Amino acid sequence: MDVSGHIGAILNQKDGKVFSIAPDATVFKAIEMMADKNVGALVVMNGEKLVGIISERDYTRKVFLRGKSSKETRVDEIMSGDVTTTKPQEGVDECLRLMTEKHIRHLPVVDGGKVIGIISIGDLVKHVISCQSATIAHLESYISGGYSG
Repeated sequence: MDVSGHIGAILNQKDGKVFSIAPDATVFKAIEMMADKNVGALVVMNGEKLVGIISERDYTRKVFLRGKSSKETRVDEIMSGDVTTTKPQEGVDECLRLMTEKHIRHLPVVDGGKVIGIISIGDLVKHVISCQSATIAHLESYISGGYSG
């Protein structure tokens, strides 16, 4: 599948906010923040340094299903510490491949060592659908004689 575009263009369409939490915060605080911000994951930052990512899936599998307390469990106890990242110049198709292979739904975008955004699988799917819709409209126009190109 040929999916055009790069991650930077998708980030530019988002509001630019990166929601993060400290590694020593409670999982309850992280889940509360995710609900408040309507996001499925938070980057875990120790100052300016990316040290992990925590998702709703981490909570479900590592806290809820194991009967732990979210108010007593720290983020760094359940976060994914080996974080896969991308850069703004990366192609959408490469990120889709990476996320599929690694079974991840959120990908922090890093530029110059700094987290500048986070891309979700939903962001990429919306982009692909938008590209396909534009291609279909272009082809319909061409077929009906409206092509001027």
